[in-house]
Amino acid sequence: MPRLPTERTAGEPAVSAASAAHARADSAGAELVEHVDGEGNVLEIVTRAAVRQGVLRHRCTYIAVVDRHDRIVVHRRAEWKDVYPGWWDLAFGGLCAVGEDWVSAARRELAEEAGLSGEALWPLGRMHYEAVDGLVLGEVYLVRSDAEPTCPDDEVVEVDRIPIGDLATWLDGRLVCNDSRLVIAPLVVTALAAIAR
Repeated sequence: MPRLPTERTAGEPAVSAASAAHARADSAGAELVEHVDGEGNVLEIVTRAAVRQGVLRHRCTYIAVVDRHDRIVVHRRAEWKDVYPGWWDLAFGGLCAVGEDWVSAARRELAEEAGLSGEALWPLGRMHYEAVDGLVLGEVYLVRSDAEPTCPDDEVVEVDRIPIGDLATWLDGRLVCNDSRLVIAPLVVTALAAIAR
């Protein structure tokens, strides 16, 4: 009987964590995504690896989770991630799949990365991130939830909750994804201030 690729025979060494992480990164790199213009019009379908290598504009969702005590859920990214490995992030999210609408992508990413589903998404708006490390056309959402993220996939390795009033100090002491630091933090702080009024 043929052996499945994930099965081992007696005496065969287990796949190392580094090998598994490398395989996961390779798999993510082969994923098809949309290279878009500044308005979101699809220019071509390319691999995720091509987006990263060519610094091509692409669509992403960002979902900031804030609890009733106005603490934002932050997380540290896995070391195998192709962008900002091991860095902290203020939002769950990621690249939209080919043809995927914004809300569906946000819900999928929130479920995959945080293990949260059925949460109300509050749109904070469209964002443009343009830097040497990436060109992103994004939609940002806020989720108000006290649920504990379960992080069912292996993209997130650590989670914490930071009071919004302490966020600036917390940002100064850590490696935080540039898009989170420059775009997401100000949007979330502004949105929460507006809600408080």
